[in-house]
Amino acid sequence: MRGVIGAFRELDSTVEAIDALKHRRLGEFTVYTPTPRHEIEHAVDAPTSAVRRFTLIGGLCGVTFGYWIAVWISDYWPLVVGGKAIATWIPYTIFGFEVMVLIGALSTVAGLFANARVPRITTTVGYDARFSHGDYGIWVEAAPDKIKETEELLRKAGAVEVRVER
Repeated sequence: MRGVIGAFRELDSTVEAIDALKHRRLGEFTVYTPTPRHEIEHAVDAPTSAVRRFTLIGGLCGVTFGYWIAVWISDYWPLVVGGKAIATWIPYTIFGFEVMVLIGALSTVAGLFANARVPRITTTVGYDARFSHGDYGIWVEAAPDKIKETEELLRKAGAVEVRVER
């Protein structure tokens, strides 16, 4: 899809352009920054990440498996000591917790890779190397009839360079 890329030197003009793009709804946009900035995070107002669901589901599966494997092993190879119960939950809590942390952490990493779409097979459109060296960039996927309006908006916000790319 065609789009417009704008390069900004100042953070304030970048935030102003983001607010204007959100207000006008010209298309989906991606912001490139050399360092994370809370001003941009507040301006973009991105939705909550779905990675936390991976962590929750992985942790619940891990604690369930941890308890199950401990109970199964104690029933399969019972050690009868003083007439106590063979399978009880109290001593298996430590093992259940450890497996919960392990599976929860591994599923968090898997969720991170899945949501970040790693490995990225296609190249990122709109990225410029100077966005890693101090400038800010905004890539806007604009419909052909809204390209001129998007260019004007980015220039008005203070972009030092605006160009149309495919």
